[in-house]
Amino acid sequence: MVSIRCKMVVKATFKKLGLHYTTVNLGEVEVQENINAAQREQLKVALLKSGLELLDDKRAILIERIKNVIIEMVHYEDELPKTNFSIYLSEKLNYDYTYLSNIFSETQGTTIEQYIILHKIEKVKELIIYGELNLTEIAWKLHYSSVSHLSTQFKKITGLTPTYFKSLKKKKISLLEDL
Repeated sequence: MVSIRCKMVVKATFKKLGLHYTTVNLGEVEVQENINAAQREQLKVALLKSGLELLDDKRAILIERIKNVIIEMVHYEDELPKTNFSIYLSEKLNYDYTYLSNIFSETQGTTIEQYIILHKIEKVKELIIYGELNLTEIAWKLHYSSVSHLSTQFKKITGLTPTYFKSLKKKKISLLEDL
């Protein structure tokens, strides 16, 4: 689950099935009672209809937890942590970072670092589109060492410079105004 809508769908599904939860977070639900096999299957089918998946495999659950911590950290926290991401993930998930890194790479075909970079670049795009911060402020907010570092990573991932990306937004706005 990566959005508030997903959490709402999960809550509604639980309510519809008469199941009770304590908390619904990104990627996990704390259930108040034990769920039998039939209820679990009903839940699995209902979630699939909504485009969500019930995870049973402990490795898959851990991968989702890693992804969710990264998504929350990059997209929903006001400020990125001051510590290294490796320390942050280890502390959040109570696992050694090497173990987390190895399991993530094996199953996802990419590194945790690359996954974080992809999400940081998505956040940069979002902040550029909002237009409230300049590139220096965005670089500072997302803990880039410099605007140059941010620009290099942005271009590597998107194929565009941040400035060109920003100009595309302005072109779209002016095209819409011409309608």
